[in-house]
Amino acid sequence: MSLALDDDLGQILAEGVGAIFAYAAVGLALFVLGFYIVDWTTPGRLISIIRRDRSPNATFLACAATVGIGLIVAVSIFSAGGDLLEGLIRVAVFGGVGVIAQGLAVLIFDRIVGVDVRGCVAESKLEPAVILLGVANVAIGLVTAMAVYG
Repeated sequence: MSLALDDDLGQILAEGVGAIFAYAAVGLALFVLGFYIVDWTTPGRLISIIRRDRSPNATFLACAATVGIGLIVAVSIFSAGGDLLEGLIRVAVFGGVGVIAQGLAVLIFDRIVGVDVRGCVAESKLEPAVILLGVANVAIGLVTAMAVYG
């Protein structure tokens, strides 16, 4: 009987590890996509602005986008109720929608609200407008995540 339990445990662990890697792969793809969406809305290469120029504004925007996507990924996994295929589809679709929504938010804040995203990123100190935009990215992630759950 204990051998059967060990076999069951082994199968559960193998399936669980496989699911973790699958979700991690889809989540990582979304994080990278989100990073490139932020990159698209900033002047120059975002990674260079973060590493070379040490821009707190570019770093904050990239981090906020990542947190927003993380919320969507986590809630998509949770709302799948243990069904791996459904969870992966939810993460991919809703995560993609969240990334697009974040990109649109940046454009709306830049062009309609008047937040000069490109100008703010060039500043050496953290700008209040970037904090607003970063919080908007997290909020979009949260709203998208709750829409997935609801």
